[in-house]
Amino acid sequence: MRKAFNQELFKIAKKDPKVFMVLADIGYGEIEDFAENFPSRFINCGVAEQNMTGVACGIAMEGNTAITYSIANFPTLRCLEQVRNDVCYHDANVKIVIIGGGMAYGPLGISHHSTEDLAIMRALPNLVVLAPCDISEARAATHAMMAYKGPVYYRCGYKGELDIHDSEIGFEIGKAITVKDGSDATVIFTGTIGYNCKLAVEQLEKEGINCRLISMHTIKPIDKEAIVKAAKETGAIITVEEHNIMGGLGGAVAEVLMDAGVGNIKFKRMALPDVNVSKIGSQEWLRDQYGLGVKDIIIELKGVLL
Repeated sequence: MRKAFNQELFKIAKKDPKVFMVLADIGYGEIEDFAENFPSRFINCGVAEQNMTGVACGIAMEGNTAITYSIANFPTLRCLEQVRNDVCYHDANVKIVIIGGGMAYGPLGISHHSTEDLAIMRALPNLVVLAPCDISEARAATHAMMAYKGPVYYRCGYKGELDIHDSEIGFEIGKAITVKDGSDATVIFTGTIGYNCKLAVEQLEKEGINCRLISMHTIKPIDKEAIVKAAKETGAIITVEEHNIMGGLGGAVAEVLMDAGVGNIKFKRMALPDVNVSKIGSQEWLRDQYGLGVKDIIIELKGVLL
C-alpha cells in the first residue's frame, strides 16, 4: 500500500504544481521519484515532526497542498499539538499520511505501533480520517484525499497487504463500501485487518452463515446511513479494527447506533485490549496474540449469532 500511495501521489503532483511533500527523514525507497522530479516541492525537515507539521501548515496557507509523511505514530502523536493548533484550527489543506497503521511495524515494538490514532484523530475538529484496507482503496483514497480541500488524516498500510476487493470500487469520502452482502449479521471493519474479516466471513458462509461485510474506510465523517441500515436489516453488528478498543471504529459505530435509537441489536467490538501492545513479532502473529486472528473473528460471530 505504501508503494501504491506514492505512485498515485506522484501522478497527481506531476499535474499539479501546488502539491508539496514534507517529511521527517523517512520513506527512502519510495519517495525518490517525487524528490528527483520536484526538488523545489520536496522538503525534508529531518527528525523533527513538530517542525514538519508547522512547515506544512505554512505551505498550505500560501494556497498549496502539503503532505506530511512518516512512520506510524510519528506524524500524529509526536506532533499532536501542531496538528491540533496549526493544521486543524486553521483548516489548512494539509494531508497527514502515516505508513504502517496498527501493528504493521510489529518487530520494531510499541514505539512504532499506531494503535491509538483513530480515536485521537477523529476527535480533532475539521479533520477527515481515512483508513483504506487494500491497494485498490489506497489508490482511490489518495485521489479522494487530494481532491478534498482541508485537512485529512490518511492511515496507510506498509507492504505485502492482500487484496480484499476483487473488482473495481467506487470510493467516496464518508461512504462505506459493501464488500459482500448478507443478512445474518454485519461485520464492519476499517483498514488492513479487513482481510482477516473477509476470510472469516467466507468460512462462515461455507457453514451456512451469511454475513454482510462492510469496509468503513472513512472513520470521520462516518457513514451513518450504512451503519443504521445494516443494524436494521441484519440485527447484529461486529466491528473489527487494529486499534485500541477505546475510541476507535467500535466506539464510533456505537455512537451512531445510540444516536439513531437503534440500540436493540446484538453488538460486539473486536479490537486490541486496552493495554500497551508490548509483544514483538510479525503483524500477523501479533493479530493472533491479541485476539484479532481469523479464528477469533469466527468465534465472536458465532457467539453473537448462536
